Amino acid sequence: MIQTDIIIIGAGPTGLFAVFEAGLLKLRCHIIDALPQPGGQLAELYPKKPIFDIPGYPSVGAGELVDNLMEQIKQFEPGFTLAEQATTIDKQEDDTFIVTTNKGTQVHGKAVAIAGGLGSFEPRKPLIDNLADYEEKGVEYFVKNPEQFRDKKIVIAGGGDSALDWSIFLAEVAAEVTLIHRRNEFRGALDSVDKVIELKKQGKINLVTPAEVVGIKGDGKVEALVIEKEGETFDIATDYFIPLFGLSPKLGPIANWGLEIEKNAIKVNNALDYQTNIEGIYAIGDVNTYPGKLKLILCGFHEATLMCQSVYNKLNPGKKFVLKYTTVSGVDGFDGTRKEAEKAVVKAID
Repeated sequence: MIQTDIIIIGAGPTGLFAVFEAGLLKLRCHIIDALPQPGGQLAELYPKKPIFDIPGYPSVGAGELVDNLMEQIKQFEPGFTLAEQATTIDKQEDDTFIVTTNKGTQVHGKAVAIAGGLGSFEPRKPLIDNLADYEEKGVEYFVKNPEQFRDKKIVIAGGGDSALDWSIFLAEVAAEVTLIHRRNEFRGALDSVDKVIELKKQGKINLVTPAEVVGIKGDGKVEALVIEKEGETFDIATDYFIPLFGLSPKLGPIANWGLEIEKNAIKVNNALDYQTNIEGIYAIGDVNTYPGKLKLILCGFHEATLMCQSVYNKLNPGKKFVLKYTTVSGVDGFDGTRKEAEKAVVKAID
């Protein structure tokens, strides 16, 4: 049986950053994830997608962010159980936990942090009769490799951040980009909307609103889409159709762990430490919910930090923790003791 301090379920950005924060406190972590590689949705669904709201990075690729997080935690030597799904959590008499996977792997830890993102997920698909006939034959629900669309005609449908961001990015890659949305207003970031409007003015994006894709034409592959706009229909020739209507999340086994669930997310106490209704089990990142919750990577990082502080205090009830800045103490010397903190400050001043 694998032994650790914190069992982290989910190897997305929030779970990976939790390893770093735990490492600063000399807490060991073991990560379980159903995907075959770390990174969660960033690695599996859109590794080349640019992310614009990570502090210090005007723009960073999703895959690059994952690589950087992995490099950051390498020094703390976390354990990984990948391509296995956590199926059960059993609380022991001594208040520790055993997590068992679908392949029988067992991990014993002193606390559990569920960082499962949206859980298991599948793309929300438009209601088009012959849609399935063209899947992987020109219909793509994710952009994993933008070079696939180099010098091709593409049509993107959707009104959220993914549709806007990929329209902007692929405008410099594809031969022609058409963005279709059923409303004139978009749900994405205002800055992204402004960029799309500007690219439309420059002739780099064809913007068709309010309109919907209602049909697909082609002999064995996508060759054209049928568009309905204001009661009339017309065809647009294209090589690819990319409907980006978001993901339909499913909690999977998490729903059976006795946790308090609200709207397909785990309720936590955000006033303290993002602990669930079961003491010792935390939920951080997109998988949790609380008043004012924002599903942002940045917020997941914050939640992971406070979770690790809480675990440290629970495991060291008689030891006073003193927060130190890594700019003063570095990473190797971070152990939470006042004496070492004072030495580090004096050394820095000298």
